[in-house]
Amino acid sequence: MRTSRGNPVQSGYLRFFYRDGRPTRLGKVWNGLLAWISGLGLTPAVLLTLQVKSRSSSRLRSTVLVVAGYKGHHYLVSMLGDSSEWVQNVRAARGAALIKRGRSRPVLLTEIPSEQRAPILKAWCQVATSGRHHLPVPHDAPVSAFEAIAADYPVFRIDPVA
Repeated sequence: MRTSRGNPVQSGYLRFFYRDGRPTRLGKVWNGLLAWISGLGLTPAVLLTLQVKSRSSSRLRSTVLVVAGYKGHHYLVSMLGDSSEWVQNVRAARGAALIKRGRSRPVLLTEIPSEQRAPILKAWCQVATSGRHHLPVPHDAPVSAFEAIAADYPVFRIDPVA
C-alpha cells in the first residue's frame, strides 16, 4: 500500500539525505552531527544515539534513532530496512550495543520476529514524524496494513544489560 502523497524520500527534501535506501554524503554528515548532539542529551527524549561495533573495522559507529514505546518496552526500528548499516552491525554483534543520552549504557538489542512487528511499527510511526515517510503505509493506517510490510523493517527491543 502506497501513500497518496507520493514518495517524499525520492521527491521531497528527504531526497537530499537518502537515495536508494542509503544515506547520501549530506545524510551521513547530518546523521553524525545529530548523533553527537543526541549523545549529549540535547535532543528530545524520543531520540537516542546507538553505538555498535562495526562488523568490518570493530570501531564504534554512532547512529541517531527514534525510540518507540510499546507495552512497557522500548524499541528501535530500521526505517531503511535490512540493508541499514546499523542493523547489520547489531546482528554481527549479536545484539551487544551502547545507548547514549548524556552517558553511555550497555544494552542488548533483541530482534523481534516479523509476525510481531506490526503494532510496534505503528507505534514507531506515531513518534518518528520524519522517519515515517520511509514506510510505504500511512502512519494512521490500521495495524493490518503494517502486517503486510513488517518483514521488510527490522525491529529491536532494547533490553538493559545487568
